[in-house]
Amino acid sequence: MEDAESLGFEHMGLDPRLLQAVSDLGWSRPTLIQEKAIPLALDGKDLLARARTGSGKTAAYALPMLQLLLHGKTTGPVVEQAVRGLVLVPTKELARQAQSMIQQLATYCARDIRVANVSAAEDAASQRAVLMEKPDIVVGTPSRILSHLQRDSLKLRDSMELLVVDEADLLFSFGFEEELKSLLCHLPRIYQAFLMSATFNEDVQALKELVLHNPVTLKLQESQLPGPDQLQQFQVICETEEDKLLLLFFFLLLYALLKLSLVRGKSLLFVNTLERSYRLRLFLEQFSIPSCVLNGELPLRSRCHIISQFNQGFYDCVIATDAEVLGAPVKGKRQGRGPKANKASDPEAGVARGIDFHHVSAVLNFDLPPTPEAYIHRAGRTARANNPGTVLTFVLPVERPHLNKIEELLGGENRAPVLLPYQFRMEEIEGFRYRCRDAMRSVTKQAIREARLKEIKEELLHSEKLKTYFEDNPRDLQLLRHDLPLHPAVVKPHLGHVPEYLVPPALRGLVRPHKKRKKPSSCRKTKKVKTQNPLRSFKHRGKKSRPSAVPS
Repeated sequence: MEDAESLGFEHMGLDPRLLQAVSDLGWSRPTLIQEKAIPLALDGKDLLARARTGSGKTAAYALPMLQLLLHGKTTGPVVEQAVRGLVLVPTKELARQAQSMIQQLATYCARDIRVANVSAAEDAASQRAVLMEKPDIVVGTPSRILSHLQRDSLKLRDSMELLVVDEADLLFSFGFEEELKSLLCHLPRIYQAFLMSATFNEDVQALKELVLHNPVTLKLQESQLPGPDQLQQFQVICETEEDKLLLLFFFLLLYALLKLSLVRGKSLLFVNTLERSYRLRLFLEQFSIPSCVLNGELPLRSRCHIISQFNQGFYDCVIATDAEVLGAPVKGKRQGRGPKANKASDPEAGVARGIDFHHVSAVLNFDLPPTPEAYIHRAGRTARANNPGTVLTFVLPVERPHLNKIEELLGGENRAPVLLPYQFRMEEIEGFRYRCRDAMRSVTKQAIREARLKEIKEELLHSEKLKTYFEDNPRDLQLLRHDLPLHPAVVKPHLGHVPEYLVPPALRGLVRPHKKRKKPSSCRKTKKVKTQNPLRSFKHRGKKSRPSAVPS
């Protein structure tokens, strides 16, 4: 028998239609989690699998699920059409991503296997209509699945055969504990289950007792993140204790990283509050640095559209807010405290966990993640597959103990430092201090409130009123952009230009500042999109890394 370590997709006993779909996706070899999990799942084993983010966990459960359902339809007795597979995920974004991946793998057997996602924002009546057709696989969050079970629009007790809990370590942290326990009462007594997670914590152990029966545990990676040869992790600690100087220090450093192109390619900028995300966007807007805000206030279609366009290269910078960090401490006193400062309107929104952002060069933690596990999931948005990546984390002096906990989790038994100090000469960017101070003064609380209200109104318009139009005109949807200037703050045109005398000597001749954006009224023209598409510049930037961005 062939060694399991050299087992390819073609030797796993998969349906030829699934193999064709795998080939179309360009997967020549299975990843480690796929090599180990798929044969065990096809043998009927319950699985508890931990593998680091970006390792192909979705396909590791989707392929055996599809294979088992296809096998039952082609070899077993003719049975009534029913829901036989259930996939539970913690967020709506992840539900859509899982549905998309399953549908891609089922491309050549779409007539035999139908997949439905009930976590979208449609009304309950339209979802009931979809469930009346009895799709083979249903994907959703625990609260939405439970709602349909209680209304009898979804019945699983007599038909369900396969249960998947994806990103299992998040379900309880997103507040789904009670829903999940109630949901299990509607399931049959016997079924095969897979628990997939990037980390093993107490919540995963509790889920294991609830849904698994004599499972096989796959703990494939000692390190939960790629090694230093693929993922470089740095920290920046400001030594001052004054709130105003702390804010100016971090904003100044962020300006230098982005405006001087020390961070190249696509970047994700993580913060802990909605207020902070719009403050950063308006701050960057002062310097003609385009960015998008991605948070739970936006409609689901807008969030998924932003992710899709970011993956296609429309945007270089996305500012993301974690839904899980509600009530987490934030930097400085200017950010506001209390539930209103942190509360996301959609409790099932989440972008740091599980979402497959493509070709992210750098993750910038402007706010320190509230837990070590949150840091792992944020860092896991870069250095996916075999691509390199960088994580840079800004740390307050009072956050040193929390940083030590992250180091302990990442360093393991060796206790070796993982987040290296980011070496740079602050005096070389002192010339930009007055610019950053002026920009920060322009971003007032009133400007932030106006920006949030304006963007929500625009995104609701794009999401609802234009839904039918975009369905009939899909090309126009590609022209809809989410990084247009909000302009509620006073913008000083001269700040968008970087004078040569202010550029550090080592970077002169190498800096390519962001071009000034044309008026938003022309943003829907095809020519405009082609000239502003940063995908081309991203590919060019990726050819050569900047020595100044790496610590000496």
